[in-house]
This record gives sequence, C-alpha cells and structure tokens, in this order.
Amino acid sequence: MKTIGLIGGMSWESSAEYYRLLNELVRERLGGLHSARCVLHSVDFAEIEEFQRAGEWERAGEVLAGAAKGLEAAGADLVLICTNTMHKVADQVAAAVSVPLLHLGDATAGAVRARGIRRVGLLGTAFTMEQDFYRDRLRAHGLEVITPDADDRALVHRVIYEELCLGVVRDESRAAYQDVISRLVSAGAEGVILGCTEIELLIRQEHSPVPVFPTTRLHAEAAVTAALAR
Repeated sequence: MKTIGLIGGMSWESSAEYYRLLNELVRERLGGLHSARCVLHSVDFAEIEEFQRAGEWERAGEVLAGAAKGLEAAGADLVLICTNTMHKVADQVAAAVSVPLLHLGDATAGAVRARGIRRVGLLGTAFTMEQDFYRDRLRAHGLEVITPDADDRALVHRVIYEELCLGVVRDESRAAYQDVISRLVSAGAEGVILGCTEIELLIRQEHSPVPVFPTTRLHAEAAVTAALAR
C-alpha cells in the first residue's frame, strides 16, 4: 500500500472527514484491521485565508508547496490538497515535488462523466465558482459548468466561511442551499458538484433532486484506488 500525503487544515473540519473516509475505504477494500497509510501536514487556515482575501495566491502556494515537500520527505507516495479552492495553486504545489499530485477536479469530473452527466452545477467558495482554475479543469473533461447567480454565490460563500469552516451546521442554511440547487436545476444542471469540502457537512444526496457529487469522498476514493494499485 502506498502512503497518502494530505495537505489539510483548510478547514480541519473537512480534513477530519478525509482521514475518516480514507481509513473506512481501505478497510472496506482490504478488510480486517487494515487502515490507510497517511501523512498529514495541517496548515494554519487563518494564514491561508488572509492570502486568499488579499489575492496573494503565490504566497499561499509557497506554504502549500512547502507542506508537499515535507510530506514527500516523510514518505508520501502521492499528495492530496484537501480543499477545492486551493487547487488554484495546484500546479505550483505539483512542481515542488517528484511524487504525483492527485487533482481533486479530475477525480470529480471522472465521477460526473461516469454518471452520464454533461451539464453540471458547481457550488463552492466564490474563488472556485467565479475563477477559471477549477471550471476550466472540469471543462477539459467535456463538462458544461453552471454556476449560481451573484446573490446565490455570495450566500454559498458566506455560509462556508462563517458557518461550516467553524463547525456550525444550520437547518436554515441547508434550506437556502437547497433553494440554490433548485435554481441550478432550473438552469439546466443535471447534477451538482459540492465543490467545497465543507459543503458535505451540510448537503447530502437526500437534499437534492439531482445527483450530487461530494468532492471529499470522490477525492478520497481516488486516493485509495491509487494507493492500492500495484
């Protein structure tokens, strides 16, 4: 089994989900007392969030690249950035190490295509929904990406940073997200990508009339497949 390197802490709430899922999936596939071989570098999210807000993405990338180097030195055979938004600096991180970086967008797009879906809604931080780094990765897989309108994007972003990243899960926010999903479906979305790892703390399949794609689980599944490949 290969060792999975995790760049986490953004937020630690979703990083804990990564750890749980990786171990559950390894146990499901191998049975018995098997668990995932993991190395975690957890960054201080406050520092990263300041860089995000200031648009200092290269500096944020330097922090994550340093984390990736540390993971490789600690024995990681592949690296995951455990957040959708910070895949904006995925190329910078990948260039810092000699082991593969498993891109979350690729894992997600593969799952969407496997369901026969081509028009997909995207929820995430404002950075993920409004900038091209993530949408272009999905489009490269032949997907048409639909994002919410400006008011809905602001709502989705606010709930992520002011609630979910702090471990706060509110029924009224779930209802608001369900309304956003309904509007995406009305705009033609055949499925919805939960393109922020925190959103899975709030929205599950039963909350949506169309398939949802939980990126934390999809990323973890792809990582376990890679770790167990011979």
